[in-house]
Amino acid sequence: MSPLTPSIPSNEPRVALVLGAIKGIGKGIGLDLARRGFRVAMTYYDWEEELAGMQSDFDRFGDQCRIYQANLRDCQRVSQLITEILADFGRLDILINNIERGGWPVVHGPYTADQWDLELETTLRAKRWVFDHALPHLKAGGDGCVLNLSSIAGVVGRSGPASLIFNDGYAAANRAVSLLTESWAREAAPEVRVNEIMLGLVATRHAEGTRGWGLLDAGQKQDLLDHTLLKRIGTIEDVLQAVRFVIDEAPFMSGSVIRLDGGYVLGGEKVIPMPPGVI
Repeated sequence: MSPLTPSIPSNEPRVALVLGAIKGIGKGIGLDLARRGFRVAMTYYDWEEELAGMQSDFDRFGDQCRIYQANLRDCQRVSQLITEILADFGRLDILINNIERGGWPVVHGPYTADQWDLELETTLRAKRWVFDHALPHLKAGGDGCVLNLSSIAGVVGRSGPASLIFNDGYAAANRAVSLLTESWAREAAPEVRVNEIMLGLVATRHAEGTRGWGLLDAGQKQDLLDHTLLKRIGTIEDVLQAVRFVIDEAPFMSGSVIRLDGGYVLGGEKVIPMPPGVI
């Protein structure tokens, strides 16, 4: 056990670290955890224009919630962050690994080296270093939970209607996240469960509320919906329900990937009528 890991009182509220919590899905997860009695540490790096709204939304929880600015691409800052959280909260039980940087082809156009590096370092490397520094403390409580947030980009890549949404580097990073989920589940067991939610077209992530979505024309948006079995985009509440399930209702699940995509991955194929056969 790390010398920084304190003795964990079993009767204290659990502490969750939510990465990328300044807006959208990360913010929604942080608020939901706080409402349910968790103490919540949250990170942000950029999107400074959203900070005042984030602070206002979490102020009502007082010292139950704390916000940390951190460039999670900086490995030294990751180590400092975990140290600060342990000093402020005394424990760490849950890691919501919601850190990524996705470049939409319709936004960025052809790749540059800097964009490629930004997507891989943020979406993949940052997740790894946060997990690495958090793991001893997650293990200390004996009932830890890691939840990696990823994207169906890791399955479909730059193909079909999503060719305008998913860049190659972002897709490659998300395919690698699923491999890390499996490896980390082995490494963290039995004290910590590690699972993954792979998101499809969800508001503020690949859909409404993003700059890229506003650049698509009506036909391109309809093509994406037509490719989705449930014919709609997901909501933040859809994600919150899945997160609650993984944290609260799946104590025997580890190393698993939940695909929360409304059936997008399956939607490109049709079931043809049953043929009459020859017998």
